[in-house]
Amino acid sequence: MNGPEVIEIGRDAIWVLLQVSTPVMLVALGVGLVIALLQALTQVQEMTLVFVPKIIAIFISLLLFMPFMAINLGGLMERMAERIAGM
Repeated sequence: MNGPEVIEIGRDAIWVLLQVSTPVMLVALGVGLVIALLQALTQVQEMTLVFVPKIIAIFISLLLFMPFMAINLGGLMERMAERIAGM
């Protein structure tokens, strides 16, 4: 295996990582933004208020996006297995 192949494998893995993590991160960002806005409007500055809704939203988004994540990660594994078999 030479340098360009290693870089291509790394690039592919990073791209799949971004595709898999983006939906959950966007949900966490949105929930955090909404809660921060509500805290600013109501002047309730409780630090622990953010955690419970964000954890629940992340858990639900993980359940919703799990098929999409599994397809992307399975595709990466198939491509890696083809590379190994092709050596």
